[in-house]
Amino acid sequence: MNTFMRRVAAVCVPGLVVLAACGAPEGSRGALAPRPAGSAPSPPPTLAPGPGGLTPVFTRASRARGRTVALTFDADMTAGQGERAAAGERFDNPRLIRTLRRLKVPATVFMTGRWAEEYPRQARAIGSDPLFEVANHSYSHHAFTEDCYGLPTVPVARMRAEVERAFAAFRAAGIARPMPYFRFPGGCHDRRALKALGATGVTAVQWDVVSGDAFATDAAAVARQVLDGVRPGSVVVMHCTRSAAPATEEALRTIVPELRGRGYRLVKVSELI
Repeated sequence: MNTFMRRVAAVCVPGLVVLAACGAPEGSRGALAPRPAGSAPSPPPTLAPGPGGLTPVFTRASRARGRTVALTFDADMTAGQGERAAAGERFDNPRLIRTLRRLKVPATVFMTGRWAEEYPRQARAIGSDPLFEVANHSYSHHAFTEDCYGLPTVPVARMRAEVERAFAAFRAAGIARPMPYFRFPGGCHDRRALKALGATGVTAVQWDVVSGDAFATDAAAVARQVLDGVRPGSVVVMHCTRSAAPATEEALRTIVPELRGRGYRLVKVSELI
């Protein structure tokens, strides 16, 4: 078991919800219910808070959800990468978004606030497209624990502000209805971080399939890793950052038809939750 998975296991038992440590009751999974015509929209599905105000953590849906898979894409950009963006480094990936649209793939994009500030038109277009949903990946993409892939660390006193500042950046970019989901940068979290985010009302969304697309140049290897790892209810983590994940779009062109050929239905995270 690697360091990241040990962290996850220490906080949560993998599964639909972290019932043992995060305490979400079985009946609180937040499935969308039909609503009468003309009534107010249902709130986005999320999980009930755990004991002690801990942020609940979602990793993978139960088999009861059937042969569904959520492809998720992290739109990473740190608060300090503005100069690199100005010099021409691309932290966006329009071709990947076009491919998702062409293949009609529902997807959840975990976006940093800094990415939304750098690419407001793209952020707004993604957020307004019913095929996609935008969720929170912090403002700065700094880590919420020590020793997390070399990322700078967010002080505990600023963790809540990291989430709230990202939501503010989404609103400024014109994303009207971001989802109340949060992905920890690097996936790194502990009880202290879950406590700090309890008041934000978000559900932390992890994954059970690592695509390996970060800095990968072999699209076939990325596709194999995803296809070998997927199970019913899986959440796959990929990236929507051209400079850091150059093979992702090509890998998708293999992954999507193969999953559909195996009888999987591709969904957004909100449907799994």
